[in-house]
Amino acid sequence: MNKEANKLARWLKVLSVGTRVRIIQLLKGRALCVNALAYRLNVTQSAVSQHLRLLRAAGLVIDEKRGYYVHYRLNEETFAEWKEAIDHMLDTKFENCSEKKGSQKCAATKRTKKNARNRKT
Repeated sequence: MNKEANKLARWLKVLSVGTRVRIIQLLKGRALCVNALAYRLNVTQSAVSQHLRLLRAAGLVIDEKRGYYVHYRLNEETFAEWKEAIDHMLDTKFENCSEKKGSQKCAATKRTKKNARNRKT
């Protein structure tokens, strides 16, 4: 559980900068070069390159050489994995709570089941 939390924290740190989130949004569905990204984001090419370096190291972006230019595209597999993990973290159901003491279930699971019963009546 601790390894998963640390991994998720690293992912969220990569996404904690607005420019990186905007780069990911721009790369959905099409590949772009640094110049095109810099123009659309209204930032310098060197700033875009630094953000892409971190996104590439995290596995979110794939680079492809096309002639003189390098185009970047979203790594769909990694993006889907991150999306699933973040959705799971933000899920309010707590059904997969692994915090158990002996034979007792997690208090969050008990609350969820109790709330479900109350909604039925």
